[in-house]
Amino acid sequence: MKQLTVEGRAITLDKDGFLADLNDWSLAVAHALSMEEGIELTPEHVEILQTLRAFYGEFQLSPATRPLIKYTALKLGPDKGNSMHLNRLFNGTPAKLAAKLAGLPKPTNCI
Repeated sequence: MKQLTVEGRAITLDKDGFLADLNDWSLAVAHALSMEEGIELTPEHVEILQTLRAFYGEFQLSPATRPLIKYTALKLGPDKGNSMHLNRLFNGTPAKLAAKLAGLPKPTNCI
């Protein structure tokens, strides 16, 4: 298990870099995780992360890419809920990387 220090707190990560405890998530943790991935979080990223957390709250699972796109389009509109936009924000792996940065479990179909 890996650890990340955020605001003086040790945050435990699993072997894939996802939060071991989903309750450890905060925007500060998202920023720290994004730096580990070489991404600087923008308000666009945060909007997607919050949408993803809402999806998780509603369905208790991290969505694969297609449901992520559909849900984002439903909540934020088709200009944000499309594969080109999400791939650009999350380095071509939106479901996996966005789930990680949102503090959610790895989607079950992601390698």
